Amino acid sequence: MTRGTIRRQVRIASPPDAIWSYVGDAVRIPEWWPGITAAEVDGDKRTIMTGSGIPMPEEIITVDRLQRRFQYRITGGLFQEHLSTIDVIDLDDGTCLVVYSVDADPATMALVIGGAAGNALDHLKSLLEGH
Repeated sequence: MTRGTIRRQVRIASPPDAIWSYVGDAVRIPEWWPGITAAEVDGDKRTIMTGSGIPMPEEIITVDRLQRRFQYRITGGLFQEHLSTIDVIDLDDGTCLVVYSVDADPATMALVIGGAAGNALDHLKSLLEGH
């Protein structure tokens, strides 16, 4: 098996509800994830459109407002299997840790998504901290 797992994280000086308003809302991903230009949601199905015009079908697995956890699977393209998880963890000091983890087969796709996720988390930090 050629599965890969990557985790990216960033500490953001923002209340957890403000961060969750972005990452917990499936249609808002183009606002904080560079390279995604649109997102359409129908029930537990989401289709994102990449900047190169490629639609990416996804299945939303978890939207847990209490734990502030969002999980989805990419169901098409080059993936044998995929699961991404975004957690917003309140550090009780006016900051939160936002953790994005991806598990994918083939492993190279975990590296690709992990790299993009790192950029997206940095962008989210800039949006929320006003940089």
